[in-house]
Amino acid sequence: MLSRTKWLFTLILGFFFLPSFAQTRDEQAIRRMLAAQIVQWNHGNPAGYMKGYWQNDSLVFIGKSGPTYGFDSTLAHYRNAYPSVEKMGKLQSGIIRVRMLSSKYAYVIGRWQLVRKAGNLAGYYTLLLEKMKGAWVIIEDHSS
Repeated sequence: MLSRTKWLFTLILGFFFLPSFAQTRDEQAIRRMLAAQIVQWNHGNPAGYMKGYWQNDSLVFIGKSGPTYGFDSTLAHYRNAYPSVEKMGKLQSGIIRVRMLSSKYAYVIGRWQLVRKAGNLAGYYTLLLEKMKGAWVIIEDHSS
């Protein structure tokens, strides 16, 4: 009887903790994707940086000039704002919080900094990510 009780207890614990293991894997995947973006930026590759974004006209990027809609418009925004490797500088980013909203959506708060000869820039960002076809992508970005 005791072994059956232990088995049942283990099964019940598994149901409670299984979602947290999935969230941990998802959070790690999100952190890896965001880290890969930094590497691409620091190599002067805005198109590579954009691989973390949803390639869709419904992508929303909100910066100091207001909202930009669509993947192509967001990439054009980055290329116009940072037309050279020198203007891009070196990106540093620190994730403050990753909140798993569900198995499909996550919310990230972070701080960014560009170290450049032309003068450093810094601010904060919030990201809404969606898991599509097994990969996390940014669907909304508000950077200030």
